[in-house]
Amino acid sequence: MADIARRVLGALDAGRRYLRGVVGADAYEKYLAHHERRAAAGECCEPVLSEREFWREKTDRLDREPQGRCC
Repeated sequence: MADIARRVLGALDAGRRYLRGVVGADAYEKYLAHHERRAAAGECCEPVLSEREFWREKTDRLDREPQGRCC
């Protein structure tokens, strides 16, 4: 029974990660990972944005440079 529960929870977690990727909710985590990789390679010189600053910047950039969207 524990094996079935583990499989179900694993599938639910995979589905959650997939949906977060589809809707872009994981953008900040991707930004942090990218920033960390650049810092490790010695390429990064700008400070890490807070999550609030990141989303504000992203929203402002989309307003300045609109891309094809469904709505």
